[in-house]
Amino acid sequence: MARARPTDGGTGPVLARALQLLDAFSAQRPAMSLSELSRHTGLPVSTAHRLLGELVAWGALERGEDGCYRVGLRLWEVGSLAPRGLPLRERALPFLEDLSQVTRENVQLAVREGSEVVYVERIAGSGAVPVLTRVGGRFALTATGVGLVLLAHAPTEVQEDVLTAPIERYTEFTVTDPRVLRRMLADVRTSGFSISDRQVTTDALSVGAPIHDARGTVVAAVSLVVRHGSVAPHTLAPLVRTSARAISRALASS
Repeated sequence: MARARPTDGGTGPVLARALQLLDAFSAQRPAMSLSELSRHTGLPVSTAHRLLGELVAWGALERGEDGCYRVGLRLWEVGSLAPRGLPLRERALPFLEDLSQVTRENVQLAVREGSEVVYVERIAGSGAVPVLTRVGGRFALTATGVGLVLLAHAPTEVQEDVLTAPIERYTEFTVTDPRVLRRMLADVRTSGFSISDRQVTTDALSVGAPIHDARGTVVAAVSLVVRHGSVAPHTLAPLVRTSARAISRALASS
């Protein structure tokens, strides 16, 4: 078995530094030059250049004619093998599309990763309210419809970590009081759905519901995001819960 090469420059193991480079990319920084990557990661230019060469050779990154680096298809191929990614999306997609066609609103599918939401799929409705989320993007558990569902069914230690940490405010309507959030989470567990009203943007409202695996564990959440004031949220809950149950059955039978 090959051994990892020794560290150089005292900045940590080779793998950790390579991951630093990959982690520097984001929706706001999809393409970066060598100097930008060095600055964002704190790695010496020479070290970053060597590691970038290895990442490009493997296919994790691609280098364009402009000299900037971008995430490569090989990394996407590996990421698509994550069991909570592509397989979940494939099982859920027919029901997400049905929900989108019926409502013509934004439909979202998400999972929990630590103390954040990760969006696995999003279908934009025609003329629907704009949203800040994207496939592969992350968001706080406390603010969105899917996040509230996933947090409500998360282990107690995860809930405590989230509710005792500073809670980010996105709008004047964002709930940041842990006591209020605890009551909201209890309501989600009782009712089977969540409502996030103008917590992320002042023009949007989200209704979410849990998706269970064959053992009954909540593994994902689905939501509808509509324009605030366009419809009463409780009228959307049956639609979202029906879709969630259908996806749960599809997962259980796979």
